[in-house]
Amino acid sequence: MFIEGNPYPFPYNRDLRAGNSALVIIDMQIDFCGKGGYVDRMGYDISLTRSAIEPIKLLLEAARSIPGFTIIHTREGHRKDLSDLPANKRWRSKQIGAEIGSDGPAGKILIRGEPGWDIIEELAPQAGEIVIDKPGKGSFYATDLDLLLRTKGIQNLILTGITTDVCVHTTMREANDRGYECLILEDCTGATDYQNHLAALKMVTMQGGVFGSVSRSEHVLPVLRTLANEGS
Repeated sequence: MFIEGNPYPFPYNRDLRAGNSALVIIDMQIDFCGKGGYVDRMGYDISLTRSAIEPIKLLLEAARSIPGFTIIHTREGHRKDLSDLPANKRWRSKQIGAEIGSDGPAGKILIRGEPGWDIIEELAPQAGEIVIDKPGKGSFYATDLDLLLRTKGIQNLILTGITTDVCVHTTMREANDRGYECLILEDCTGATDYQNHLAALKMVTMQGGVFGSVSRSEHVLPVLRTLANEGS
């Protein structure tokens, strides 16, 4: 079983099963796609990051119907005392008028436990789904994600979330280096700049799929539904 993709069907070895695959939903937080959050405070058009919500919601519903299928959510954020916030990251956020840790309409920006840090209601994790709290862009840095995936025997990652060019791309590159087979979904990702979104997707397809493959949710949903029927 495989999913249609560019430049090759996913996964390359055609071994796609409920037990060795995971849906990864990256940073669908109020701070990145909600009113009054970090991205909104920076002055970007949040409709670009919110565009991924409905396609991801359909995938999430399908994945939840598959017995044994792994679902992973990530959240970027920092400790309340900012002890895990690098000085350069804080400085850059201050220059654009949305200093991490400062007060905003959705609470303190990118701080764990604040309203803006939480995942949006439409995609809120359910009991039993893995939630990875990360201080950086990549989902593997300073987290136990790699250990969890290897313990569960996961080989294939279906990557969704925001932003395409930063947190999603960083996670995909890290996963590829660790030997995971990666698929990024064009309509289930978004960036604060649409051209950056397109450029990030194009980078994946270069050199025969240097980081993995690219697809869309309409190619993934039938496969997930087949897995659900096989497991029922």
